[in-house]
Amino acid sequence: MKKYLLITSGSLILAVAVAMFLTPAQIVTGGTPGMGILLHMITSAPVGVSMLMINIPLIMAGIRYMDTAFALRSIYSMVLTAVTVDLITLYLTIPAISSMLLSTLYGGIFAGIGVGLVLKGHASAGGTTIVAKIIASHTHIKAAQVLLIMDSIIILSVGLLFKDMEKILWSMISIYVTAQVIDRILTGRVSEKTINIVSVKLPEIATAIASRMNRDGTILSGSNLSGEHTKQILFVVIDARRINQLKELVLGIDANALVVTMEASEMVGDSRISRIS
Repeated sequence: MKKYLLITSGSLILAVAVAMFLTPAQIVTGGTPGMGILLHMITSAPVGVSMLMINIPLIMAGIRYMDTAFALRSIYSMVLTAVTVDLITLYLTIPAISSMLLSTLYGGIFAGIGVGLVLKGHASAGGTTIVAKIIASHTHIKAAQVLLIMDSIIILSVGLLFKDMEKILWSMISIYVTAQVIDRILTGRVSEKTINIVSVKLPEIATAIASRMNRDGTILSGSNLSGEHTKQILFVVIDARRINQLKELVLGIDANALVVTMEASEMVGDSRISRIS
């Protein structure tokens, strides 16, 4: 049920992005929504119908590479998105947006949110993802690279057909915004940082962090490149706002300690015990 709630919400939001922002401004985004908009611009066919015309053969070609549940969820998402796009276009009066910048940014944001939610529901929002996985499984090309190539072809097609450089540039901005939003939804906005500390006074530092900052961590054993000297590294995850406090504590105990700060792009579990993914 949770998966279908995510897929339904994502499909509806993606439909809003296509019908209310991208199509009226003739901005082509990535994947099958972008291909549907491009086909609409060429033939005047409804965008939703165009998306289905593209998605159906793609998903039929890749259905044997997917498990049944994933395929059914993907078909549900594609049909719901396509139908909603055409329903919005037919029955809602959409106020004109004169700013290309607003159409591009909001179209990209809504598309990113929509696709991100569909992916979190373990489904595909378009057949191009399936094609990318098939090609990646039979070649040395990564799925992300295949998607990039396909999106590039879509954008270049706009330039060749309409000889409009501005549309290409606006489309590139939209695709970039969409990708950033998808990444943020899938990985989450983590405000934590991972800290690695190397010091000859590591036990004392570990005790101070546990007692004064109420944080736990993990002590790792290592050695230098020659393998002659063993050393220990304290690994701890901490809120970004408390980094300066941690540095002052560590350097107050050992002024020669090495403190390395890294991004924690995704976190699973309780950061107080330094479980990170």
